[in-house]
Order: sequence, then structure tokens, then C-alpha cells
Amino acid sequence: MTKILRIINRFNVGGPVNNALYLSKYLGDEFETKLIGGVHTEEEISAEFMFVEQNISYEIIPEMSRQISLLSDYKAYQKICAIIKEYQPDIVHTHASKAGLIGRLAAFRHKVPIVVHTFHGHVFHSYFGPLKTTVFIYIERFLAKFTSKIIAISPKQKEELVKEYKIAPESKFQVIPLGFDLNKFKTDQESKRDLFRSKYHIEEDTIVISIIGRLVPIKNHHLFIEAIAHLKKSCKQEIKAFIVGDGHLKKTLQDQAKSLGLSVSNDEISSDINFTSWIIHTEEVYAGSDIIALSSKNEGTPVTLIEAQVAMKSIVTTNVGGVKDILVNSESNIIARDNAEDFAKSLKQAIKQLEYSPVKIQVKEETLKKYTFTSLVKTMKKTYLNLASQYA
Repeated sequence: MTKILRIINRFNVGGPVNNALYLSKYLGDEFETKLIGGVHTEEEISAEFMFVEQNISYEIIPEMSRQISLLSDYKAYQKICAIIKEYQPDIVHTHASKAGLIGRLAAFRHKVPIVVHTFHGHVFHSYFGPLKTTVFIYIERFLAKFTSKIIAISPKQKEELVKEYKIAPESKFQVIPLGFDLNKFKTDQESKRDLFRSKYHIEEDTIVISIIGRLVPIKNHHLFIEAIAHLKKSCKQEIKAFIVGDGHLKKTLQDQAKSLGLSVSNDEISSDINFTSWIIHTEEVYAGSDIIALSSKNEGTPVTLIEAQVAMKSIVTTNVGGVKDILVNSESNIIARDNAEDFAKSLKQAIKQLEYSPVKIQVKEETLKKYTFTSLVKTMKKTYLNLASQYA
């Protein structure tokens, strides 16, 4: 039996956790997996309930947090070293940056035969200043030298990592898209729409535009709010915007909305901009919305856009990360420039599109075909077995 130690940054709802969940559960009897990771932050929603529901055991390393801390990170490194020494894995597979750094260093130290790393995104632009960014690029280049296989989650991401940032030769990379169980986003749409809209007292002819994600600078909610302000001045329809998520920028974003003349709500009485905090059952948000927006400065593979396509919703997004790899070619999927006026113009275009051309079922079907968890598991299993045969 092949033993895998899987290490994720933290147990928060998102692509890396979904990836880890399905790979831990469905690889098959010839694999044994131990799953460890750090704690979610206050601005995120815990994903631990997902592992409890799937009866998957996991271990939390409290010292492995989102923040950079030499002391805490070293303690996390020591704990992972102890786990490797006791568990004796054949493969260490790390997911995302913090887990990739600490986990791979521990794996190298204890001479784990196979080390795999998945880039779920990267921090090489829009996160830090030039000096810190350069340091992170050199760290990743160093780690890549001793990594058996590097997984990119989209062709665009692979291209950036190979050609722009020169992390490693192309031969060391493999593209494996994320995988999900997306059934809840395509079933009972009408009842979920009624539930969401009745909860927030929204009329059926009101246009609902939602954005889902942490309220942090990289998600660029400032752009979204300013675009909504522009849109409401030029659009005849009633518009309600929903910001689903939480984070340290919440009050700043609320103040921005008010300064632009927009009403703001934190409860179930809908206003121009509605801050809902986290909603676990996001399938209700998609069903109740007409348009899903993404305004980020940087992304890996934005899960919200995958879910939105399965829910057959129009999309307006900035052109970041793997967005172009995700979007099915359709008039309902619009890429906007990174400025408020153009983003508002794109939202208005999406609203007009709703009037005469509903989202095609082809968008849903192509997305479901590409991002199934069964495909993820099958491809990753083959990769593990190929690597094992090379290192046998």
C-alpha cells in the first residue's frame, strides 16, 4: 500500500480543501492517506464540517497559519517532521504556498521518495511588494529542484509558472484541473431561488448581482462596489448587490459604499449593497442571483466561476489567473477591464443579455464534464502510480 501524507494550508472552504477532500476519500484501497493542515482565519469559513460529513479524518497543525511568522512556521515544520518520521509516507503532496514551503522542506529533510506540489494560485503579483515577491519566486525555484512533480490547475497557470516566473522546466509540470461534486448547484434551482429571494425580500424582476469571497485587498471589492454605483445611475432596472464573505475590509467597504450614495445592509432587509458574511449553502446564493461577479487582482482557478456556470448564471469577471481557462465560450460570460466604468458597462451588457438570451445549457454541461472529482481522482492516481514506478 502506498502511503500519502497530504498537507494543505488550512481547513477553509475553497478549491484546495475540495481537492484534498476528494483525493483523500476516493483514491482507492491501494492508497492510504493522512491529511494535515493549518487553521482557518477569522475572515474565512471553516471547512471541517465537510470532512466530518464525508467521514474523513484529519489533523490540524495550529502553528501553520496564513500569517508569516518565523517562530510559528518553525514549530509547524517541527511538527510535520515528527509526523513524517512516525508515518513514513511514500509520497508527500502539498497544496498551496505555506504548506508547500514547510511541507516540502520537511519531506526533503526526511528523504521522502516522492514529493508533489499543487499550485492552487500564486503570490507572484498583487500580494506583496517587489522585494518580497522576488524572494518568494526564488524560494519556489529552489523548492522545485527537489520536487518530483508540480501540478498546475490550469494551462494558463502552468504557462505563467514556466515562462513568466521560470519556477521549473515545463517537463516537471502537469496540468490537472480541480474537481468538485457540483450537483447541488444544478438541482432544485427554482425552490432555492424562491428561498433566497424571500429571505431578503427581493422581487422577482429585481436584478441580483453577487460576489463571493474573502473581504481582502486581493479580491478587489472596491472595484465591484464602485461599478455597482456606476451601474445604478445608468440602469433602469432595480439592482441589488450581494457581497458574500467576510474579512478585515468589511467596514472599509461599507464606508466606501455609503460614500458613493449606496444604501448598505447587514441583515435580511435588502439594500443596494448587502453584506451577508459567510453563507454555507452558497447554492442558494447562485440560484437567487442573476449575475455572478469576480473583481480580483489575482486568482488561481476561481471556484465561484465554476459553480456559477453549473448554476447557469451570467458572469462578469476581471481577466486574472485561470479565468479564461474556466469560462466556456458564451455571450453570458463577459471579461471586463480592471476599472469601474468598464466593469459597470459589462454588468449592464450582462443584464441586457438576460432579457433575450438565457445562459445555454452547454455552459453547464461543459463545466460539469471538465471539473468532476472523478476525473481529478483518476488523473492524480495515474500520476502517483507513474511516479512510484520511477522511484521504485
